[in-house]
Amino acid sequence: MAAISLKGITKNWGDAQAVKGIDFEVKSGDFTVLLGPSGCGKSTTLRLIAGLDTPSTGAIRIGERDVTNLPPAQRKIAMVFQSYALFPHLNVRDNILFGVRVRKEPAKHFDERLKRVADILGLSHLLDRRPGQLSGGQQQRVALGRAIIADAPVCLMDEPLSNLDAQLRQEMRREIRALQQQLNMTMIYVTHDQTEAMSMADQVILLRDGKIEQNAPPAELYAQPASVFAARFIGTPPMNILPLSNSAGGLVIEGSSGPAIHPHNVDEEWQLGIRPEHIHLVGQGIAATVDTIEYFGADTIVGCRVGQASLLMRVPGQLTLVPGDAIQLGWDRASQYFFDRKSGLRRLPM
Repeated sequence: MAAISLKGITKNWGDAQAVKGIDFEVKSGDFTVLLGPSGCGKSTTLRLIAGLDTPSTGAIRIGERDVTNLPPAQRKIAMVFQSYALFPHLNVRDNILFGVRVRKEPAKHFDERLKRVADILGLSHLLDRRPGQLSGGQQQRVALGRAIIADAPVCLMDEPLSNLDAQLRQEMRREIRALQQQLNMTMIYVTHDQTEAMSMADQVILLRDGKIEQNAPPAELYAQPASVFAARFIGTPPMNILPLSNSAGGLVIEGSSGPAIHPHNVDEEWQLGIRPEHIHLVGQGIAATVDTIEYFGADTIVGCRVGQASLLMRVPGQLTLVPGDAIQLGWDRASQYFFDRKSGLRRLPM
């Protein structure tokens, strides 16, 4: 049974529609990420699940209960905000216990629950400190502790790592994922960062303009993108999208003399999708000219021109290339994707 279910959810703000008919289910114990650019409706969707906003239409179920019109306190959820929302005048102990005290839960179990949460999060030696005496990562753990101690089966997180530096974000990603698995919590996590989504999620729901663009596990989202938007949102650097044109031998990259990318011509306008990491140098292939070289230690990003198109190639190590060099590129046909140029949707080759 689904732990969380959304059916036909919309949210209007006057004439503006932030969420446009969303349907999805989250299985019990799964880590689901709502991913997308700013303004796509992911935080609004999370607020609707939390009860902080009410949907214009549709129904929300948590477990067996319809919670569409229930206040947040009756939904049996925990939530972690981007701002941490810690009380500066309270120490770590009182910040973690604040919610259970407000809900007037039995105080006799507080010490036991606090010890369990503090041990899990490594906060036992910090219980007497105030938030101003903690690092960003420690403050994030306190916010997590306040959510965990509620013993809620569902936890919602709204971009909780956006205030941390890159290294600390990486550490906290691993900690949050391990914590979710250890406690077997059902978690919905909002982010615009594809690295967070790909490294943490069981399921990724990619949103665009208030609608679901694709709902799939991370590996499927990477390997089987449903559209140009999905293909370019996932991957670093993003997938190359190259215009194609018909020729005597089939489809070629626009402005190039071939060889053909696909043996058959098409009536519609198609685009080729190829990920930078799938392109390699060959002795004889598609002629290209080097534009830029970016060396990152473990790999090199090479910017190239092919016909009227520009593309990026990602190769291991360092290359002895300079701008202006003529090179030959190749890739496996299994790594090719085709998209309709007008709709942006993926097309299967004939």
